[in-house]
Amino acid sequence: MVVAVSIVGTLSLGGGTGAGAGGAASAQSATGQAVRANVTRGKGNAKQGKRDYAWRDMGFRRLKQVGEQAASCVVNSYGDVRDFFVRTPCRSLDRMLFTLGDDDRNSVILAVSWVRMSTPDNARKLQWLADTYGTGSVSPLAGALVEAAGVKFTGRYYDSRRSGDLVVIAETEPLRGDPQPEFLDGLAEVASELPRP
Repeated sequence: MVVAVSIVGTLSLGGGTGAGAGGAASAQSATGQAVRANVTRGKGNAKQGKRDYAWRDMGFRRLKQVGEQAASCVVNSYGDVRDFFVRTPCRSLDRMLFTLGDDDRNSVILAVSWVRMSTPDNARKLQWLADTYGTGSVSPLAGALVEAAGVKFTGRYYDSRRSGDLVVIAETEPLRGDPQPEFLDGLAEVASELPRP
């Protein structure tokens, strides 16, 4: 399913010119504060399942999305996470992939996975393993499904959340332009709050 949305939101930071390092630090601090405020609002909308509002809170709009319910966690994972699933099967796996854009022609790809385990303890173990860099993860859907073939998720812009026996894993990567790292981190944090589709 591919959906285009006409909801647009942006973050605008105005102000005078700063002199020296103090001005740059002040601008970074203001940007960081604005991003944190946007993340807080975005997480609130995400928790309610209002995806498009959550993206708008972060200054982005949805360009495309696709979702899939998978039959197996083992074949849709890699590394130590895959080995974990061989020993500890999941109960269900839902995955979504989004491309998002902003008014400055930046675009990003965002992958979200919802993994339901047999017990909260197994969910805790999965989250710990997936959160450890270099141990593998749940494989995102193929970027080609949203016209982003060849994208590689690095784990740099990553967040996860656990609720009982459910683990939500969210990753984002830049596609075009120069989206700022704090926005990429914020998008992953917001996306990890989305309820299972």
